[in-house]
Amino acid sequence: MHFPPLLHLRPHGAAADEEVAVEVPVALTVNGISQAVMLATPSDLEDFAVGFGLSEGWFTSRQELLDIEALPQADGIELALTVTAACEQRLKSRRRTLAGRTGCGLCGVESLAELGSRRPAVVTAPALQPGALDRALAALPPAQPLNARCGGLHGAAWCSSSGELLLAREDIGRHNALDKLTGALARQGADPRGGFVLMSSRASFELVHKTAMAGAGLLACMSAPSSLAIATARDLGVQLWAFVREGRATRYA
Repeated sequence: MHFPPLLHLRPHGAAADEEVAVEVPVALTVNGISQAVMLATPSDLEDFAVGFGLSEGWFTSRQELLDIEALPQADGIELALTVTAACEQRLKSRRRTLAGRTGCGLCGVESLAELGSRRPAVVTAPALQPGALDRALAALPPAQPLNARCGGLHGAAWCSSSGELLLAREDIGRHNALDKLTGALARQGADPRGGFVLMSSRASFELVHKTAMAGAGLLACMSAPSSLAIATARDLGVQLWAFVREGRATRYA
């Protein structure tokens, strides 16, 4: 079964169809063992698998991931990941099942103790050139073709220190969009340390954590930050900007 990223539906009482974002269960398995089920937009799913696996610590490098296969199911999609034997052994020691939501707060954690153990290395923020955030912000809408059609998708973009938008991904969930972006960077062998992440959403703890796990040192978000996002950014050395809008940006960490 094929799942398109957008669906044509006619609202009640309307004269014409509209395009709406598709949200489907995406099950991730590693060497045949179920690890997580997320709700996501069915686009760039190989990028999603790589980014989610790296942010969750399922594997520590792209080289440990041997294969990805997308398997359509009756009510969703299975992303079957094949990893090395050493990686599988590490996973068995911390296996748990995750039920994910698009608006979740702590997507990969089943206890506060585990949250504390998933600490990425301290990162270094790039030196932003004047006007970089404004240039990146202006480039984001054209880089979201699906959102332009339905208005329901978050965007995650990778930008140079001068504000040039180099890569973008979309998803109905902001965390998924960032996983897709970091997965795409990993698959391309790009070094995330020289630029920054721009998100169309608010700044949450998990976005800060995923940014640091990817090795990036700066996160800029269009909407407000949470207190835990600010504290985490300061703790990990991530430079955090929020309320990034035309002519405005506030630095919180």
